[in-house]
Amino acid sequence: MSMEKLFIKNRKDWNIAVVLEEQKNPKGLAFVMHGLSGTKNEPHIETIASAFTEKEFTVVSFDTTNTIGESDGKLEDATLTNYYEDLEDVISWASSQKWYEEPFVLAGHSLGAISSALFAEKYPKKVKALAPISTVVAGRFTEETSDFKKIGKDWEKKGIREWESSSNLGLVKRLKWSHVEDRRKYDLLPNVDKLKMPVLMIVGSLDNVTPLEHQQLFYDKLSGEKELHVINGSYHTFREREHLDEIRQIFLNWIDKI
Repeated sequence: MSMEKLFIKNRKDWNIAVVLEEQKNPKGLAFVMHGLSGTKNEPHIETIASAFTEKEFTVVSFDTTNTIGESDGKLEDATLTNYYEDLEDVISWASSQKWYEEPFVLAGHSLGAISSALFAEKYPKKVKALAPISTVVAGRFTEETSDFKKIGKDWEKKGIREWESSSNLGLVKRLKWSHVEDRRKYDLLPNVDKLKMPVLMIVGSLDNVTPLEHQQLFYDKLSGEKELHVINGSYHTFREREHLDEIRQIFLNWIDKI
């Protein structure tokens, strides 16, 4: 396997940082996408990618624009639209590479999960299997969570939210209210019938951002092969070594079935 880091351009001519882990004789191709304000180097994203590389898949991971990674843009301008478009643009770039193959596997966390699922609903024939982890199911659902209700009114009034990163201590993250308005446009449920491919879902038992009840609504409407795993004791972002190991094993088992 060879690993290469490169920069490609999206539709706005902005730089996207991509990591390509290419197999000599691949068993398949997988794209792995982080969530809001995340990066390709987060432990849970690297854990998912490593499960695919262990199973001899060529893997593409990347930093979206408007996050805290190596791509262009500022987190405060992040929207679901811009994350989704970046996924489309990375796949479009990949389609011109010699290692590209269809159908491929899509895996993502949170905003990366709904982006992956939206792509699979739009282009179901391109997607062999889908792993929307801790997925946003619908933008409107986010505003129903207890976490959002604590911050929503103040966020809307100020037009911007500021909070300290839990993984990069001292880093203050900022996000405009326009992110919430953009997110309201998206909902996985109306076109869920397009998702006939195998679907793997995972959520933390303590997730109060994309809670289990949201995952269950989506899961129950899926008509193909499907799995839903709950990681006991984990919040929205998986950080504990035991949780990461559990996720890796779930992925290894699932990849063998798809």
